[in-house]
Amino acid sequence: MSKKTEKVKLSKDGSSIDFVASDNLPTSTKKFRQSPEIEGFYRFIYENDLRQEAVVVLDGILARRRDERDAATAAAKAAKKK
Repeated sequence: MSKKTEKVKLSKDGSSIDFVASDNLPTSTKKFRQSPEIEGFYRFIYENDLRQEAVVVLDGILARRRDERDAATAAAKAAKKK
């Protein structure tokens, strides 16, 4: 078993995933996408045919983050006007 596949472990009953995170965080987007944790996550999604479910989850996360960013921007503009 290679190091990359050891980063993601599926429980015996298949109900949970255990990720082994590294201590250092990638600084650029390219390095982030190539990090072993993300590569293991992508591999898990692909091997378990969860692509459609992953898109739904990621779309929800992106929408929530966009709404939070928009709310923070609106609050900052409102505070600036006062």
